[in-house]
Amino acid sequence: MVAHNKLTEVPDPVDDGWWASVLAEEERNKPLVSPRPLKVSTERSVVQSLSKDRNVARPIEHIERRPEPQNKPSADWVHIQELFHGDEIISLNVTGFNRGGLLVEGDGLYGFVPFSHLVELAGSEPAEREQALINYVGRSLRLKVIECVPEDGRVVFSERAAQAEPGRRSKIFSNLQTGQRVRGLVTNITDFGVFVDLGGVEGLIHISELSWGRVVHPSQIVNLGQDVEVQVMDIAAERCRVALSLKRLFDNPWLSAERDFAVNQIVPATITSVVSYGAFARLDVGVEGLIHASEMQLEEGLTVKDILNEGQRLDVRVLHVDAAHQRMGLSLHLTSDHNN
Repeated sequence: MVAHNKLTEVPDPVDDGWWASVLAEEERNKPLVSPRPLKVSTERSVVQSLSKDRNVARPIEHIERRPEPQNKPSADWVHIQELFHGDEIISLNVTGFNRGGLLVEGDGLYGFVPFSHLVELAGSEPAEREQALINYVGRSLRLKVIECVPEDGRVVFSERAAQAEPGRRSKIFSNLQTGQRVRGLVTNITDFGVFVDLGGVEGLIHISELSWGRVVHPSQIVNLGQDVEVQVMDIAAERCRVALSLKRLFDNPWLSAERDFAVNQIVPATITSVVSYGAFARLDVGVEGLIHASEMQLEEGLTVKDILNEGQRLDVRVLHVDAAHQRMGLSLHLTSDHNN
C-alpha cells in the first residue's frame, strides 16, 4: 500500500511551503550585488518591504530592522491593488539593486523586480547579470504588479508580464484549470526550475517536475525559447503563480518498471551523470539507474570519468529494480556470470 502511494500519478498539492522553498533556492543561487552589505539570512529575501531606505532591498524576514524615518510616506495600497487587480501597466524608475533584482519607485510606489522578470536578463550568466543590474539604475521600466501583500508591506513587479496587454492576466487565469494541458515559451532556466510564459502569465516547472528520472540541471531537459506543452498542477491567481509539470504529460514509467525490466535483461541507456563512485544512466522509457564502479571494467589507474561521458550511449544489464523508491541497479558487465 505504501508503494502504491509513492507511485501514484495524482499530483501532490502545491502549498505555500513549496513556493517558499523555490524562493529560497532562487536566493541561494544569486550572486551578491549590493551598494552596501545586507544583514540577512539566505533563507528568504527575494520579496521586499516598502522601505524608504531605497539603497538596498530590505527583506521582510530575517533582517535587523532600523527605526522608520518620521517623514516616510505611506504606501498607497489602494492604488497598488487597483494596478494589480486591473492588470495595468505602469512606468517606474530603477533606484537600486541587490542580488535578487531591482528596486523601483515612482508616483508614491516602491517595490521590487526579481531578475527572472527582467526581459533582458533571461538566460544570462551570473557574472553578466551583476553588471546588467548595475546598468539598470536610473532607467525607467514598464511594469505590472504581480504580487501585493499589504499586511507584509510587499509589492513585486514584473517587466516580462508587462509585455502582454492590460487585462490579459485575468483572462488567462479565468481559463486555467488544474490538470489542463497548455503550451508556453521557456523564458528562463534556473538551477531550481524553468519559467514558462503562458501568454501573459509566467508559470514555473520545478526541477522535480521536469522528468521522472533524475535531473542534474533543467537545461538538460529544455532550452531557452523552446515551445513546450505542460500540465497545470496548481493555480494561485491572487499571487499570480502557476505551478506546472512536464513529466506528468507522460505515464510514470516506474509504475510498470518491475514488470517491464527483468533481472539480467540487456537494455540500451544514455549516461546522464558521471560521479566518483559510478554513473547514472537513463533508459529510453525515462527511468534512471546507477551503474556502480564495481560493475565496470576499470583498468588499473583509470577512474569512472576516464571511460564514461555524459550523453554516451551504451548497453547495460539490469541488476535489480526498486520501483517503490524509484531506484534501479545497472551493470556494464553484460553477462551475469562475470566475477568482479
